[in-house]
Amino acid sequence: MRALAAVLRDRRGGYTIEELTLDEPDVGEVCVRIAGAGLCHTDLLPRAAKDIPLPIVCGHEGSGVVEAVGPGVTDLAIGDHVVLSFDSCGECRSCGAGRPSYCTTFFARNLSGRRVDGSTNARDIAGEQVSTRWFGQSAFATHAVVTAANAVKVDSALPLELLGPLGCGFQTGAGAVLNSLDVQAGSSIMIFGAGAVGLAAIMAARVAGASTIVAVDLNPDRLELAAKYGATHTFDGIIDSLPKQLRQATAGADYALDTTGIPAVIGTAIDALSPLGVCGLLGVQRGDLSINPVQLAMGRTVKGIVEGDAVPHLFIPRLIDLWQRGEFPFTDFIKTYSLGEIGEAEKAVLRGSVVKPVLIP
Repeated sequence: MRALAAVLRDRRGGYTIEELTLDEPDVGEVCVRIAGAGLCHTDLLPRAAKDIPLPIVCGHEGSGVVEAVGPGVTDLAIGDHVVLSFDSCGECRSCGAGRPSYCTTFFARNLSGRRVDGSTNARDIAGEQVSTRWFGQSAFATHAVVTAANAVKVDSALPLELLGPLGCGFQTGAGAVLNSLDVQAGSSIMIFGAGAVGLAAIMAARVAGASTIVAVDLNPDRLELAAKYGATHTFDGIIDSLPKQLRQATAGADYALDTTGIPAVIGTAIDALSPLGVCGLLGVQRGDLSINPVQLAMGRTVKGIVEGDAVPHLFIPRLIDLWQRGEFPFTDFIKTYSLGEIGEAEKAVLRGSVVKPVLIP
């Protein structure tokens, strides 16, 4: 099976659009013709993490149409429209408890570019292996062979090419608020970082009925968006008076959500919590986090969150329903690019000029 894909061969270089040969779907797999794929900061990890083998095809917010079905697949058929999400084993204790994002093989399945056994399902024109299992999908391509279990069937009337980001970034931000933190009506929440994940969290906090929604970012354009989509207060993260401003806005927040991964920001978030307040951590950590026991002495909780504690087959339809009702307008943040424009899309993410680029193969 032939596919065109954006291949990363050099951690400091650009992507090349190449023809790959994909294996036919194996047991429990389907082949999906990609309609669109969101570009997320996580897709930049192979540039920095030397333990992720190159060459690799990234992309983990794909959506598309099922074109082939492997043996044993009974709940998907050729022609079905699907949104692709993260991979999980379906058998470990976490998966059995309905918490697949904490699967014991999550990192091997999603952040290596390979299957758990180290294999891949693609070769280049020279016959050399290419890693094409990034988050179980590697969606920066015209086609992807994926595990059927992480393909969520959606209504064919929906704008399929725009739905891919629901499989990770928007799911993570909204799920952190609605699932992980279980934000209550009338409560207060601080959200640090107003990128795709943070803006999704802000919209979800409004859905949850939070009365005080604080957004903190360094980008004034993002703060404007935060205010437009639900934030009641916005603050520049660089101001010296930020801790005082946060306390004045919330009188001690019930919840905090960090999407930056910056230890100093996390410390500020914890300090601004009320007694018994909860701080969720979403960002890829950018250094060692040191927490003074005094920060937790009054019953505060700090917890890591992966994929918003979402069960994609349940949560993605919920987000689509909220979008259809005008309560979660995630498509407002999307700008589309052709697959060949992936370099421009990546630069836009790094500049912060586009919230959510979506590549159209």
